[in-house]
Amino acid sequence: MADQEDYLQLLPSARHAEILALRRENLRKLNSRKKGFLAYRLPYESVCHLRASSLGLAGDVVRLGSPEDITAEERQRVYQVLRGFMPWRKGPFQVFGIDIDAEWRSNRKWDRLLPLLPDLQGKIIADVGCNNGYYMFRMAHHQPRAVIGFEPYHHHYFTFLTLNSFAGLANLHLELLGVEHLPLYEQCFDVVFLLGIIYHRISPVEMLKDVWQSMKKGGTLLVESQAIPGGEPVALFPEERYAKVPGTYFVPTASCLQNWMKRAGFRDVEIFCSHAMSSEEQRRTEWMVFESYEDFIDPHNPALTVEGYPAPLRVFVRGIA
Repeated sequence: MADQEDYLQLLPSARHAEILALRRENLRKLNSRKKGFLAYRLPYESVCHLRASSLGLAGDVVRLGSPEDITAEERQRVYQVLRGFMPWRKGPFQVFGIDIDAEWRSNRKWDRLLPLLPDLQGKIIADVGCNNGYYMFRMAHHQPRAVIGFEPYHHHYFTFLTLNSFAGLANLHLELLGVEHLPLYEQCFDVVFLLGIIYHRISPVEMLKDVWQSMKKGGTLLVESQAIPGGEPVALFPEERYAKVPGTYFVPTASCLQNWMKRAGFRDVEIFCSHAMSSEEQRRTEWMVFESYEDFIDPHNPALTVEGYPAPLRVFVRGIA
């Protein structure tokens, strides 16, 4: 994990001592959990010595290596390790020729970001709620100075560590931290990606203020969120669940999200994409066998969730710090 510490040297305004103390404490807790150690760390350690001879980061599928890079026995081991990291939410990936069809066709979201994507070359970037790192690998194609993923769940942490052990990308880093830790990174980031996160936070404006505080003046924030239809600046607050997800709080209209960002301090806030969700983009696969989008929607009225709320849109908003 020593290479992770190196990126802090690029961030003189970050609170290094507190970040390092949190990192040590998070790893201590992780190693004390039998499930976290046995189910994820040991499989990672069993394959992390393998290296991909080539990388494909520009296309829809993140490609790490080819079948010829490893033996048949190693391939079987890698396959077992990758299956052990199920469910795969973000993708697609191809790892040493093994195709991973994730629940989300994340390449479609990336394609929607591209028209307003700032120049990432040489930049310091945060990917908040980075999951297994799919978008971090796509960012790597643009040659950033460093991408720091914030992901508090050890399942995703070890999935990313495994993938990047194959890729060997020294400018990608992941911390077992959440968006609430961004104040430790005051004025550090040129670009922040906040994709599919804001509706899971009970205080979205306070969260956006934390994001603003972590950014350099003139930096770019890209937000993607669930949203409800409508032109009024309002948000749905579900009684218990929204689309079967209990950890969903405020689901805004696009104009409401825009106002949140303005109130948090962002300027030149622009809605640049809005689209309806569908099971073409989010669905169960062999690598994610649990319920997915079609199970969250009223089977008799696709305009509603199973709870009777408006079915989700996805909206994209850009703001400048």
